[in-house]
Amino acid sequence: MKLQFVIGVLILLLATCSIKPTAGTSGIEGQAFIGPNCPIAQQGQTCPDKPYPATITVNDSDNRMVAQVHTDPEGRFKIPLEPGAYILHPESPNMLPFAKDQNFTVEPDRYTQLIVNYDSGIR
Repeated sequence: MKLQFVIGVLILLLATCSIKPTAGTSGIEGQAFIGPNCPIAQQGQTCPDKPYPATITVNDSDNRMVAQVHTDPEGRFKIPLEPGAYILHPESPNMLPFAKDQNFTVEPDRYTQLIVNYDSGIR
C-alpha cells in the first residue's frame, strides 16, 4: 500500500513538472481607434481619433492564426497568449477602414500593450 502511494505521488509530481504555464498570465491588451473623423481640419480645432469596435486576428511567426477576438464597443481587447513572437492583423470589412499589421513579442508573465490605429480614409 505504501509503495503504491509513493509511486502515485511521484507520478503526480512528474506530471506537474511537465505542464507548461497557462496562457492566462501573458498576452496582449489594448484598444483600437479610428481616425481622422473630421472631413476638414481647421486650425485650433481638435478632431481626436475615436474608439473603434473591430475584429483582431493574431498569427504566429509562421502566419498561422492562433487567436481572433472582437473588441468591445470601446475598441478594447485582451488576448491571453503564450510567450513568443506574433503578428497582430487588424481585420478590415472593406478596403477602408484599414490598419497595418504589427509584429510584437509576448514576454512571460506580462501583457504587452498595443494600440491599433485604423485609417478611416477621410481627408
